[in-house]
Parts: sequence; structure tokens; C-alpha cells
Amino acid sequence: MTERKLQNAEQIAEKLVRDEGLTLPINVLALAASREIHVEAKPASAKGVSGMLIRAGESYAIAYATHITSEGFQRFSIAHELGHYFLPGHPDAVFRSGNTHESRGGFGSGDQIELEADHFAAGLLMPKHLFKAAAGRYPDGLEAIKGITEDCKTSLTASAIRYARLTDAAIAIVLSTGSSVDYCFVSNSMRQAKGYRHLKKGSLLPQHTATRTFNQVPENISLAKDASDDTDLNLWFHTDEEITASEEIVGLGEYGKTLTVITADLPDDEDDSDGEWKAPRFK
Repeated sequence: MTERKLQNAEQIAEKLVRDEGLTLPINVLALAASREIHVEAKPASAKGVSGMLIRAGESYAIAYATHITSEGFQRFSIAHELGHYFLPGHPDAVFRSGNTHESRGGFGSGDQIELEADHFAAGLLMPKHLFKAAAGRYPDGLEAIKGITEDCKTSLTASAIRYARLTDAAIAIVLSTGSSVDYCFVSNSMRQAKGYRHLKKGSLLPQHTATRTFNQVPENISLAKDASDDTDLNLWFHTDEEITASEEIVGLGEYGKTLTVITADLPDDEDDSDGEWKAPRFK
């Protein structure tokens, strides 16, 4: 039921994009204005809250954080609050205790209402039909994610997660801090690798990987440097077979985290190939 509700939130956003005839990058300010929702930036000194939805009678307003300067982060915050406005049942839920609702950024929320608003925001800013068309113009992996980030005006992290959800290729997105895994998102194809075991939040990054080495130098993260190397899926996901994959890494600057994109070409059951990596295609 939970997954169905999250998919429904995305679909409501995507239908809104089609009905309004919107194109990339989605103009969230214009969409808010079309519903007479006032949008205002909070001072950079106001930290801790990524966005707010405010109700005064029949009028609504959105305030969004600017202490994180990323345009993609700010646009996602606005889209998240629009989710609370557009999604059925959300206004009643978020205003149950008053006329101001606060949201905090991050991927760890277990609150169903907040997860639905996140999925609405992803569907609004990166609607499936426009996202896949944009992704098809780039080679798979980090280059595609960077291209989509520019096309959609979204954060690199949000684009990467959406990419993993929509691609037919075997892709894994790993967010890490130091030697610890923060989150891991994988495509359905990656889960089909024989013996696949998910990389859990809080796990140690595998030793002898480029990401583990990259994270030992703080400037790699703070200066948003990047690196790449070959890796083995067995190191990351304990697959039954040793399958060579591409490991692309980029520091996320002020976020203080590292984004790793692992891309593989999984052998077919009848495939007797030697596991040599070949770049998959985004379909």
C-alpha cells in the first residue's frame, strides 16, 4: 500500500505536468503563481527547515530555505510543499495542528506524508516521459546524471535517485560520508544480479574501492572533485559472480557527502562472457 501511494503521488505530479503543458525545466514559481500561492525565500541565516507551507483562510504561501545555495535543492523544496498543496488529504494532514507546516530535507524520513510529497516533487521536476527523453541524449552513468541535472535544474542527488528508479540498466547510486554508507538506491536490473544483497544504511563502504579511498581526503568532497575506476559488483553487493563495473565518484560540496554511480552490464544466464564491462543503455 505504501509503495502504491508513493507511485500515485508521482503520477499526480506527472499528470499535472501534462495537463498544464509544462516543459523542462519545470517552472515551479509559475505553477505556484497560477494557484495564487505566494512563494518567498527565507534568509540564509534561517537553518533547519527546508520549506514551509502556510495557510491563512483560503490563501496559501510557501517559504523555502536558502542556507543551502543549490538551485536544485531550493526548487525541490518548493515542489515538495506544492505536493502538500496538490495531493489529496495532505492539507488536512499537515495543518492538523496549526496553519504552518515545516518540512526538513533528507531521504531518511519515515513519515508517509513527507515521503509522498518527496515523490510528488520528483514527479513534478523530473516527470517520467520528459526525464527519459532527456536521459536518452547522454551516455549512461554519471555523465547522464550531470546532463539531466542541468536539463531539469535539480540537484545531482535527486537526479541520480530518479535515474536509478527509471533506467533499465544495472545502476546503483550510493551516498556516503567518510567510511559509512548513508543510502543506496539501485535499479530493478541491478537487483537481478545473482546473489545480490542490498548495501544497507550504516554499512561500511567496501574496502579496496575507489570511493573508500576518495573519502579519505576531505578536500575531494568539499571541492566537489570527481574520480572514476573499475570495480567489482561482488565487493559492493556480494554477487555470486565477479562482474566488472564502472565506479564513478563525485564530492557533493556543501552537503558533505559523496555520490557514487556504479554501472554494470549483467551477463545473461546463458552468457559465457568473461564479465568485461560494457556501458549499458538508458532506455
